[in-house]
Amino acid sequence: MNRYLILLIRRPHVDPAVVPLHLAYLDGLREQGRVELSGGFSDKSGGAYLLRAPDLAEATVIAHNDPAHVSGGWDITVHEWQAH
Repeated sequence: MNRYLILLIRRPHVDPAVVPLHLAYLDGLREQGRVELSGGFSDKSGGAYLLRAPDLAEATVIAHNDPAHVSGGWDITVHEWQAH
């Protein structure tokens, strides 16, 4: 499995009702062993999570199924991270 850094940047009109859905989605991924780390930025501009997936295509599908993406409240980018 490869690691992917998923960056989420809040758009101006975020629906706060989506936040618990996003956190529950991450909890589910964590239970599957897919998320290693996650958290928000201290300035409240967004957050990130470290995702494990076999390839970029699957990582992108997982990130795009995140309620944060589906709601349109966050800009999400997926980066393969070759961390050591």
